[in-house]
Order: sequence, then C-alpha cells, then structure tokens
Amino acid sequence: MTTAHDNCDHCYLPLPEGEQISSTINDKEMHFCCHGCQTVCETIYGAGMGGFYQRTTEGDTLQPPPEIDSQLEVYDLDDVQREFVDELGDIREIHLLIEGIHCAACVWLIERRLADESAVLDANVNLSVRKLRIKWDNRKIKLSQIMHALGQIGYAAVPFDPEAAEGQIKKQNRHLLFRLGFAGFAAMNLMWISIALYAGADEGKFKDLFYWLGLGLATPTLLYSGYPFYRGAITGLINRHLTMDLPIAIGATITYLYSCYVVISGSEIAHVYFDTVVNFLFVILTGRYLEAMSKRMAVQSTQRLLDLQPKIATLIQDDESSIVPVSALKEEDRVLVKAGEKIPVDGIIIKGESVVDESMLTGEFVPVAKFMDDKVSAGTTNKEGVLTIRVSQTLKNTALGKIIHLVDEAQSTKAPIQCTADRIIPWFVSITLILASITFMLWVGENIEIALMAATSVLIITCPCAFGLATPMAIAVATGVGARMGVLVKHGAVLEILSTIRHFVFDKTGTLTQGKMLVSTLFFTSVSPDPEDSAINTIQKIVPSDESMEQLSESENRILDLICLLETHSEHMIAKAIVNLGQQYGLTSRAELEQIKVVSGSGIAANYHTQKQEQKIAIGTLNWIMQIAGSEKHIAEIGTQLEGMMQEYHRSGSTVVYAWLENESICAFVVEDKLRTDAVDIVKQMHQQDFKLTLLSGDKQEVADYMAEKLAIEDVIAEVMPDEKDKVIQQKQQGDLIAMVGDGINDAPALVRADVGIAMGSGTDVSIDSADVILVNGELGKIPLAAELSRATLTTIKQNITISIVYNIIMVPLAMAAMITPLVAAISMPLSSLLVIGNAARIRWRFKDK
Repeated sequence: MTTAHDNCDHCYLPLPEGEQISSTINDKEMHFCCHGCQTVCETIYGAGMGGFYQRTTEGDTLQPPPEIDSQLEVYDLDDVQREFVDELGDIREIHLLIEGIHCAACVWLIERRLADESAVLDANVNLSVRKLRIKWDNRKIKLSQIMHALGQIGYAAVPFDPEAAEGQIKKQNRHLLFRLGFAGFAAMNLMWISIALYAGADEGKFKDLFYWLGLGLATPTLLYSGYPFYRGAITGLINRHLTMDLPIAIGATITYLYSCYVVISGSEIAHVYFDTVVNFLFVILTGRYLEAMSKRMAVQSTQRLLDLQPKIATLIQDDESSIVPVSALKEEDRVLVKAGEKIPVDGIIIKGESVVDESMLTGEFVPVAKFMDDKVSAGTTNKEGVLTIRVSQTLKNTALGKIIHLVDEAQSTKAPIQCTADRIIPWFVSITLILASITFMLWVGENIEIALMAATSVLIITCPCAFGLATPMAIAVATGVGARMGVLVKHGAVLEILSTIRHFVFDKTGTLTQGKMLVSTLFFTSVSPDPEDSAINTIQKIVPSDESMEQLSESENRILDLICLLETHSEHMIAKAIVNLGQQYGLTSRAELEQIKVVSGSGIAANYHTQKQEQKIAIGTLNWIMQIAGSEKHIAEIGTQLEGMMQEYHRSGSTVVYAWLENESICAFVVEDKLRTDAVDIVKQMHQQDFKLTLLSGDKQEVADYMAEKLAIEDVIAEVMPDEKDKVIQQKQQGDLIAMVGDGINDAPALVRADVGIAMGSGTDVSIDSADVILVNGELGKIPLAAELSRATLTTIKQNITISIVYNIIMVPLAMAAMITPLVAAISMPLSSLLVIGNAARIRWRFKDK
C-alpha cells in the first residue's frame, strides 16, 4: 500500500501540519493523521488482515477511529442486555449499531476479525443499515470484549437502538443535502453567467470577467460538493480497486481543468464548461439524495413495526401504579392497560374484560373479545375496558418483537441471483474507462472539445448502480409487503426458491384443519318411561348454529346445560369442546352436582338432585354408560341404534362421546377437528394454478383418505411418524423442489428438510423456528399469496437487471457518438437507479389491496 505523504495511510484524510506520526509496517514506512489510525492499521496488519485495504468497493473513505466508550463492561450486565438480547442464555444474539462502517471492505474486516474469536458463533454485517448481528457464547467471551475487539480495528459498537439508528440515517442524508444545496446554489448563479455568455458576452470586453467568475464558483463547488466522488475514487486507486466514483471524478476533473486552461491561456476560440461541471455534480447529487430517501422509504417496514411497540407501561405493585419503561418489566409483573391504550407486553388477563384490536398481528379489523385467562399481545390496542395483565414476554420476546426480528433478518440476506449481479459490477468501471478512452481517440482528430465532452459523457453515463440495487431493493420491499400481509419471510433467498416451487406438501392436523376440537353434531333421544312403548320416541340431529340452538326444547336445553356443567370438571380436550359449545350459546346452569367421579379412559359421572328425585348423569364411552345404566329399560337397544348411526362419523376421523341422564335421555356428541373454513377453496385455487399437492399425516389412513377426498387431494401419505415425514420429503425432493406446510412439533424435521418450510403462526414455537416462511395468523389463503409475492419479486429483480442493461446499451453508444452532453449524461445516470427503485416499489402497489 503506497500513498503520498500528505494523506493518512489508514483513513486517507490530509495529514496535520507539523505533527508527524509514522510507523514501519510490513517493511513500509506509513504515515498517519492520528495515533488512533496508527493503532488500527497496526492491528489490522498484525492480525493478517491487510486485504482490508484492497476491498474498498464504495465511495466513502474511512474515518479516523471513533472514540470508544471506556465503560463497555456495563453492557455485560444481564439487566442491561435484557433490552437488546433475544434470550439471556449461554448462547446469546444481539444487533449492534456500528459507527465508522462505510463500505464492503469494512464488512469484510469486521466479519474476518470476529471469525478469529472461537466463542463468536456467527457475525453478519448489514451494510445498508450499518448493523452487526452477532451470536456468541457468553460463557467464553463477554459482549464488552467483542466491542473492544471492534474498537481495536476502528469501529465503535453499541447495542442497536432504533431511534439512534434513525438519527444516524437522517444525519447522513442531511450532510448529503448540504452538498446538494451548495451545488444547486452555484448552478443557479452559473446559469446566469452562461446565459450572458451565450447572449454574446463571450465576444465582448466582459468575457474574461465572466470566465473568472465561473472559475470562482466552480472551484469551491468541485472541492466541496464533489468531495465524496474524489474521496471514493482516490480510496479505490490506493487500494487498487476501481470504484464507480472514478469515472465521475475523472469526467469532472478533465472538464474543469480544460476550462481552467481556457481561462488562464486567454484562448479566443475555445469555450469554458464550468456550468457543465457544476450542473452535472448537482444532478448526480440530486440522484444520490433521491436514492437515499427512496431506499429509506422502501425499507421502513421494520421501523413501522417498531413504532407499534409501546415504550412505557403502567406497573402495579402493592396496589399502587407507576409509569415505567417497558424494558424495566419482567415476567410475572402486573400491568394496567386502560381503554384506548396499546398493550405493552405479551401476557394473560388476570382481571377485567374488553375487546382488543389485533389487526396489526392478524390482519383482521374486527376487534376480538377478551376475558379472564385470555392471552394478549404487545402492540395490540385495548378498545374498551380496563385490563390487568400478568406479563409473560417483553420486548424482543413478544410476538411483535419476533416479527420485527424476522423482517430485519430477511432484509439483510442476499438472494443467489444477487451474487451474480455483484460479480458483474466490478467489470463496469474498467469497461467504462476503456470506452471513454476509445471515444476520446475517435473524436480528438476532429475537435478536441467534442472529444473531451463525448469522453466525459461516457464516463458519467455508464453506471452499475442499478445492478447493485436490483436485488436488495426488491427483497426489502417484498419482505415489508409480506410482513404487512401476515407473511413473514426469514431469508431473502427464500423468495427466489419459493418462486420456482410447484409442489406443496401439507400436514393435516392444525394446518388444513383448525387444530382444535369442536362439537360438529348433536343427537338427542328421549326415552319413554313406559316399558310398553318403543325404546325411542324421538331422535333429533342438530348441527350447532344460532338458529338450531334456539329451537331446542326446554328439556333439551336443560339436558345440554347439565352436560356442559359436568364437563367443566374435566380437563379432557373433548370436555373443553363441549364446554365451549355451552359458553358459545349462553348455557349457564346453577344446578349442583354431587359425587362427581372421573374414570380415566371411560368418562365422568355425577348425581343431580331435583325437587322430586335424584338422577344420575354421565358422559363417556358407550360401553361404560351402558354398564352404569344397565338396569334401565331399552338402554341396550338405544345404544346399539345410536352406535350404528355413528359409523359414518367414525370413518371420517371424528370422535363420538355419549351422554346419559337417568330415565330421560341418551345423547351423542360428534367432536371433530374441522377443516379450516378456507381449506377447500384454497386447495381448489392451487389446483387451478397447476400446483402439485400432497397430504402428509400421522393419522389413520382411512381418516387421511376421507380428508383428502373432501379437499380433492389425490396424493395421500398417512400413518407416518415425525422422522418418517422427513424421509418422505427427502424422497419427494428427488424430482421436485418441495414446500412443506405444517404447524406442530412433529412437523419440524420435515420443515427443515423441505426446500421451503412454511409454518402456521398459530403453531408451536418449534415449528415456527424450523420454518422459512411464517403465516402470522395461520391463514391458508396466504400460501398462494406468498407464492405470488415470490414470483413477483423474482420477476422484479430480473426486470431491474434488464433496466440497467438496456439503459447502458442505449445510452453509451449515444454518448460515444457525441450525441449526449455531460449535463444530459448527469441527468440520465441516476435515472436507471431511480427506475430500479420505482420498479421495486411497484411490488407494494401490486399487493396493496391483498
């Protein structure tokens, strides 16, 4: 690495006058602007990472190392880390905001340095937002040690705070705006000078005055507004890497120097182009500023999600309330949420009832009624009553926090197609310089001014920025759109893979079905007390609905009321389904039951007292009930007849339980895990889109076949264990790319094995952690929507790359033919980038109403 001794060998900023700081590194004498740069440079070379200085690929130079906090050890405290770390275990993960990071070389250096630490398990830098995601073993290394290691190579790190990050972005954009404003001011004044010269002043006695005024305006503009381009170009040359700032710097410099020559030499035939220099700097800076703002707008989904998280909560302690930061809350704390306030934590209602707007999580805008023991989520809004909530999760561990984490992770990853674009970009600069040289040679024999302007236009107009933006912009917009629709994508690469998948494998329980037991049908029979009568006077089949339940007789209502009352004493899932039925239709018995007896595997029984007599009541299997009621007339005949009617339900996989009220009635409850309301329509829709579908279940073959028949799925694989599901997916992958859709712990191996794993948001944490895509509110309808989003994203990426290629194919020949001036070239150059950004934004509009 060599450089003139008027610039620092680390940050390339001018060396201070008088003070000489030098060091011999790798047998070369190097000079530095401060001891910080000297220390950092020595550390980098000492660690064998001198390749850092050959990897600067963007326009920013390095800055002298920022001042490192002397009290980093405070970040080792669990109380401090709790706000930033996902989980306070032995293995921890955190996002750090990095000050001093400028380019891809910085990314390489940071990741390479941390890779040398064995206790650092993973380190990924997100250059666009200057964040480092790091996973480390807290038993072997402390967070402060990692931050010290970063400080040694010139980077200050602090735990990521969204508001601080937003402030940094605004600060950078503000500096860019200052340079833009300065160039705009100079451009407007030079415009008046140009008008005067074009109007004839270039032939009068004031020509020299106007020329020198132009020089006076152009010189500070070139130095101040053009500084980022010179900085990037010089940095690239020092590190033997051609950056896109080099052609811009060369074009501006040659045009400026030529104009200076005309002014100083007093040439009577040549013209000055100070207005061209200033105008194209102004236009290029305008394009960069618009790009910066557009990028910020496109990736704001994470910030909008963060805004949903309340910052404070009302903590209840010793019957007194106080306002505290959410970060100060811990599990089992009690918080008070008044009507109209956002719920600050995930928790369980221990007092009060209300309706809660959960649209930010589920997409459903109808508020949900909440009662005692119901769960609530952070970021949702309490609409009516006052709630007291016991805290179960806070901040990053809440459902909202996990959504934010997944969106952020997806936006920081690269799709495979982006790697191709990244490899193409470095060739652009070399080709640009060659084409500019050829253009100058072609025109110099005819007219040096035309040759100069044409070559400058080629240098300016050729830009690979659109290639660099093609993939990350599309992925950033698509993941944000997906998050809004309730489709969380963990990695950007998933979108590319999902777009090519034509075979979906569905788990049955909890995925195609609702995942909870519901009473689908009731059968009431009334028994005649007269032994001479037939066994059953009436048999009534009822499918629960508002209308059918209103038509129940007083006797049937009383019987159902008692059955629901008895089932409240059982914890069985079928009992809960019957109790839920009673609660749904407002059945509230005040009767008292005695001698309640639970027989495992058989049922539950009790005695019920009326004013006239004592009656027995039981719920369970038919055989057990027939044993209890064996002395009752017609019981065997009734049971046999009912059992025959239930065979159809048994074949469909439903569970049937029987209830008996002594000398009055014997009933049957058909309990099943119903198909999701949209399952049939979604499967039909996917068939119409030529997707291949498979039903994969651990249930009995006849049950799976019955379900597949209702859904019109031909490929059915049943009676498989979790590890067998993994093998099934592996076999299917021999011919197709596979997407697995599941919700349970037993689906986790298959979700990992599949090319794309899709988990229902209502499923288990294990399945969600194992999946690549998460459907937040568990809607099957989001699956074809996710596939459509992935195809739209890949199409957009290809369109963006095409835009860049077509732009250069059209504009470069025109520039070489001297048909485009440098000013027009400066206007055209950012257009390709803006077109790419605008094209990526179309994804948002395409899915606006979905």
